[in-house]
Formats: sequence, C-alpha cells, structure tokens
Amino acid sequence: MVKIGLPVPPGFTITTQACRSFLSSGTIPAGLYDQVDASLAELEKITGKEFGNPKNPLLVSVRSGAKFSMPGMMETVLNVGITPAVAESLATLSGDPIFAWETYRRFIDMYGRTVSEVPPAEFRKIEQRVLASHGVETIQELDVDGLKVLSDAYIKENEALTGKPFPTDPREHRRKSIEAVFHSWNSERAQIYRRRERIPSDLGTAVNIQSMVFGNLSDDSGTGVAFTRNPATGEIGNYGDYLERAQGEDVVAGIRTPISLSAFGDKYPKVYGELDKTMSLLEGHYRDLCDIEFTVEKGKLWILQTRVGKRTAEAAFRIATQLIDEGKITIDEALARTSGDQLSQLMFPQFDLSLPTQEIARGIPASPGAAVGEVVFDSRRAFEMAKNGKKVILVRKETSPDDLVGMVAAEGILTSRGGKTSHAAVVARGMGKTAVCGTESISVDERALLFTAGGLTVYEGEIISIDGASGIVYLGAVPVIASAVTSYLEGRLSAESTSASALVKAVDRLLTHADSVRRLQVRANADTPEDAIRARILGAEGIGLCRTEHMFLGPRRAYVERLVLAENEKVQRGVIAEMEPLQRADFVGIMMAMSGHPVTVRLLDPALHEFLPPLAELTAKMARAEALGEEVSARDKSIFDAVNRMHESNPMLGLRGVRLGILIPELYKMQVRALVHADMDVDFPIGTMIETPRAAITADRLVSYADFFSFGTNDLTQLTWAFSRDDVESTFLPRYLDLELIPFNPFESLDQAGVGILLQTAVDHARRVKPDIKLGVCGEHGGDPLSIHYFNNLGLDYVSCSPYRVPVARLESGRAMVTQGAHNN
Repeated sequence: MVKIGLPVPPGFTITTQACRSFLSSGTIPAGLYDQVDASLAELEKITGKEFGNPKNPLLVSVRSGAKFSMPGMMETVLNVGITPAVAESLATLSGDPIFAWETYRRFIDMYGRTVSEVPPAEFRKIEQRVLASHGVETIQELDVDGLKVLSDAYIKENEALTGKPFPTDPREHRRKSIEAVFHSWNSERAQIYRRRERIPSDLGTAVNIQSMVFGNLSDDSGTGVAFTRNPATGEIGNYGDYLERAQGEDVVAGIRTPISLSAFGDKYPKVYGELDKTMSLLEGHYRDLCDIEFTVEKGKLWILQTRVGKRTAEAAFRIATQLIDEGKITIDEALARTSGDQLSQLMFPQFDLSLPTQEIARGIPASPGAAVGEVVFDSRRAFEMAKNGKKVILVRKETSPDDLVGMVAAEGILTSRGGKTSHAAVVARGMGKTAVCGTESISVDERALLFTAGGLTVYEGEIISIDGASGIVYLGAVPVIASAVTSYLEGRLSAESTSASALVKAVDRLLTHADSVRRLQVRANADTPEDAIRARILGAEGIGLCRTEHMFLGPRRAYVERLVLAENEKVQRGVIAEMEPLQRADFVGIMMAMSGHPVTVRLLDPALHEFLPPLAELTAKMARAEALGEEVSARDKSIFDAVNRMHESNPMLGLRGVRLGILIPELYKMQVRALVHADMDVDFPIGTMIETPRAAITADRLVSYADFFSFGTNDLTQLTWAFSRDDVESTFLPRYLDLELIPFNPFESLDQAGVGILLQTAVDHARRVKPDIKLGVCGEHGGDPLSIHYFNNLGLDYVSCSPYRVPVARLESGRAMVTQGAHNN
C-alpha cells in the first residue's frame, strides 16, 4: 500500500523467522532488539516524534501479521509508549484531556489482557464498579478523574494477579508486547483456527510495529472496517462499519454498534470519497474482495491494513463469477477461488417459512444459514454440550477471540451488540457458521443465563432458531427445507429458469467448468438402488464401491450370523442358497439405476463383531442363567460356544475380506453367480482392494492378477497408523490435535507423508508392470478436497465418495487441474 501511494502510518516489520526462533528456543534471537531500536530510530526521523519522550511522544501499535489471514486470532497492543507523563503531555498538546487519558486507559487494558494475561472478566468487573460509582453506563461517559481511577484499578488488578509491580518503562512495554504477539501464535484460539483452516503450525507470525493514528482524538475522528463487496452475499457495492471517536479494536469487538459505511458517506462525503477511491484501487490490484481497516484522524484518512477478505460460501461463488464478467480474472482463476467445502455449505438446508413461526427479534444478518439449537451463554459449556451430541446456539453480548472454542462447536451465533464487521461476524463467515449480530432488541444476561426480547424471557436450554440471511430470531425449532443449490444439484431446479438465483447460476457456471477440465472421474459409494439413483442425479459417473456386506445389515443380519455360526458345510450351503436370490435382486436394482455406468462390487467383507452377538453380552446372559438355576436352550448354548470360539481381540485384523472367502469359498462363488446373472455379462474386470501396507508395497506382484486396484484408504490409514478409528477418535486423537502433534485428523484428510507414500509406491509398482491398469480410491478421502488434489497429482483414474459428496468431488477435481497448472485456459 505504501508503494502505490496510499496514506499508511509508517512502521516496520519483525519477520516470522524471529517468531519461529523465539518459540523454539524460548528466548529472543540475538540482536533482534538492537534491530528494533535501529528501526524505531528511523521511524522517529520519519514522524518527527520520539518514543518515550513526554514532550513529543511517539506511540506505536504492536500487531500480528501471519502468512495466512487469521482475523482476531492473535494479539494486538495499541498505544504502546504511553505513560502517565506522556498522557499529561498529550492532554496539553491535543487540548483534550479525556482523549489523552482514554488512550492511556486503553493501553493499560490491552497490555494487562495481552501481556499479563489478566482474565478479561476481571477487568470487566472493575469497569462495572467504577461506572456505577461515577453514575454512568459506559466508559465513553467517564470524565478524566473516572478514567484515571479505572486505569489505576486495572494496574492494581494486574499487580495482584502477577505478583509484580506494573512496569513503567515504555521500552519494556514494547518488548513485552512483541513477545506477547509471538506467544499468541500458540494461543488456544489460534491453534483451533489453524486446525480448522488447515494452516501449518510451524509458520509463526510476523510483528508489525506501526505509528499510531487516533480515531478517538475528536468528533471528526473514528475507525472502520470496509469491504469492497458484501462478504456475506457477494453483492456488488461497498460494505462496512464505522465508529466515531473510537480505536481499531472497538469495531471488531462489537462493544458499540457502529454506523454503516453508507451512513458514514452521507456524514463525511469528502473522506468517504477518498476511501471509495482507495477501495477501488486495492480491489483492482488484488483482483479480489478486499477487507480494509482504516482510521480517520481529524478528518484525514489513514489506511492501516488490507487483506483479501474472508467471505461466505455464497459470496465466494458470486464474487468469483462477477470478476470473470468484469474481465478481472479468468474462469480458471474463478474456479480456483471457490472450494468444495464452500459448495458443501451451500447444500445445507434453509428454514421452511410456509409454516407458522414465532419471530422474537431481528438483528444484522452477518453470516447466512439456518441454525437451530439450545441457547447457551458460555463458550466452554457450548463446547462440552456439542461434544455430547447436542446442537447449541451460542448467545453472547459480543464475542471475543476467547470464544472461538464455543463458536466452532455451535450451530450458530447470536449477539446483541456488534455489526457486520464485528468479531462474531467475521469469524462466523470465515467458518461458514450462521450468525446474527447487533440484535439490539434483546438484552443478554450472561450471569443469569437468560436473554429478554420485549416481554419474553428465554432461558439457557430453550430452543431458538436463527436465520443468518435475514437476521431473524425465532423461538422454538423452525423446520428446514433443501437449499436452492441442493434443489439445483438434484435436478429439481434448472440454472436456466427465471426462478434460479444469481447464486445457483454461479454454482452451475463453475461446476460446469470444473467438469469440463477435470481428469479424475467421480464415482459414488452406494449399496442400494436408491443410493445409486441419488448418486447419478448428483453427477456420479459410476459406482466406485458397492459394499455387499451392507446389504446384509438390518433384518438380513441373521443370514451372515447363521453362515458364520453354521455347524457344517451343508448348513453353510443352505444359508448361501437362501442369500443368492436376495443378492441377485440387489445387483439388478443397482445395475438398472446406473444405466450402463461402471459399478465396482466388493465381495463380502464383514467385520464379524458387526454381525455376531457381543461375547460380553452372551457371557453375562449365561452367567445369569447359571446363577438363577435357569435352563439354557440348546440354541443359546450353540451360539455362545460358536461366538466364544470365533471371538477376536482385534476384529480389524481378524477374519474378514478374502480370508472369509478362503474359509467359505461357496460364499464368493454365490456372489459372482448373482453378479453374472444380474449383469448378463461374463466378461467383466476383476480387481482387488488395496487396504493393507503389504498389499501396497507388493503391488507389482498383485497387478498380474488384477485388472484394477481400488485403494481403501480408511483401512489403509488404520493399519498404517496402527490404531482403530472407532477407538482413537474418542480417546487420544483429540489430544494429539490439541497439541498440534498432527496437523489434522488422518481419517478426514489423507496423511500424504505416510499413507500417501504407500499409495505412491503401489501406483509406481503397478504401472511399471501394467501401464494401463485402472486405479481409484473408494475411502472417505475420495470426497475430501485436499486429498482429491493429491489423488489427481498421483495420476489416479477416479475417486469415489458418498453420493452427497459427489458435487464436492467434481468441483475439487476441476480445481485440482487448474491450481496445479495442468489446464491452460
């Protein structure tokens, strides 16, 4: 921004390298503070002010600056360099003692929370006492004496909690603020955000030290956040908030409700005109939606920072296609700027408003979606309730970065304060969470665990519904219906129809382009004709995995149980004969649904513990009968003996897959007969699942017996990591993720450094022997965006996923081509 001539307060940057060194060693890199002093001396020359000099003071902000935008996740300290002596001088120089002491109060507040780690709630208690004693309701109403009293009370609380005197040297303030920003890279909220956004944990953050400009200096001063387009809907036009007589954190904190950017333009047309030109310049430079923080000091505009703006899924698709039409980006670039995760969000349901509803409040529609859940007022409690399977709506006066754990867990967020650019709004949009902010008609009492809306009181635990597109809050659970995007994807709404929205048209345009450029075929995992039909409607080009064991769950479970527990081969053959017509009918239904598209059928692969009665349950039943002297039937005794004989300590590694087929060969013969009779074609390819590490590393030997390989990455991941998904996801895996020992759940996204090497080995070995062999993936990773890019790069032929992930896989397969440079527009 400096290079293109924008009014940016001067400053300098400490690099991420310094942060990484500090976090790894625990000490500041040698010579860093000498460099900071030298850079500060240059800043003093530029500004004509001196850091720490009460007669001509230079104040600075100390901010984070990571490689990837993480809004609100790390720390900032404003007004560094102010002391009581500097505040007295500022009062004289500005002619406004309230401005000077409010600036001092704000520094003590931010330093205490950020550097000394004073719990914000403790400072808020102090504020309530001081405000009450001075007979006012807000800090903005305090006089100079009140601000001094409040600042002194902050300092006493700081000293009480740290056990140390509050430092008075501004150079120490600067050093400690830098270190606090470094430390904030590993704060809980930053780790949660990185894990959600899959940002590497070893990048570290830069520190930006920038001379202060003051939005709280006068009535014609203020601070704001502006977006060059609406980040919630994608609509064209400037969008944002402005707070008069405020500093930067006030807007995002949501403590006061700001005025809109259009109202700011009406009141300050000259400054708004400058801002409007700046916004156009920045969007033209970045060729994308820009998020801009600015301050007005006595009528002069200053641009503090800019970044490519976070946006909702709807905005992402609409803005991408708008920029194509404006000639700013190509359609390949537009496709790259959307994602499968965003498309998935657009498939979420919406409220059905054709039925009676009880509207209780209206706020600012901050992040679209339809969320229903129990009211919860505490972030930690929201997290615990969600972990126990409950759907919750987090209700707060305003959110802060410390609320992130609850925001991630909640279905939606409702606040009584804040605007479209408040912390709650920005973070919710980035996460695809429903949010309604600035709902001033409700009064939130977080201590009493209730909020009021008019004459209605809503207590914690009651159900509410919030609509992030309209800003409406409803009492009770409002039914939901399919979104317009889902209706389009399922063929119930044409993108060419007059009723199709701009969003549907944008999705259709980019998904059609993705289909035209992708190399990977997209198939579906489907075990029933109904699933197969749904998959075809959603664009699947075949079935990549038909799990025949799923056909014998539910009422048919008894067939597998009888087969495994059969006393002899004759009984087994009888059970198999009963299974064959059922199996043939299943195959006929699926083949008809797929209308000639390829169907990959996996022969029976039952984990026995899923089909047999639990041994512990049978043992207890037998013991109880013996203790009570009851007679045990011959059948129950036979079942107990068989289950006891076949019990496996680890069914994952037991009698399943081809092992069962070898022990009971008639079983697989029956399935092949059923398949041949259903398809009437005896010339179909025969392949193998690659689900064990040994299969992967001996692929060059297996390939001689197979026409294709299908990688079962779920089991391959379990066997490579040597743990069971069912066990670890509820025990130690969450702790591994909390400590960032692993960057993400390896069952959600492929472990490229481990499991990926096995896939690469198998692909290389197989194609060296048989270059034209078909290779595909049928685990859940087949629908994961990051994994799809890896599979595309690996040269696989297809991915297979659940039917509802098919559109996501189609989009990501296209994105994989354009982002890896494999397609030239």
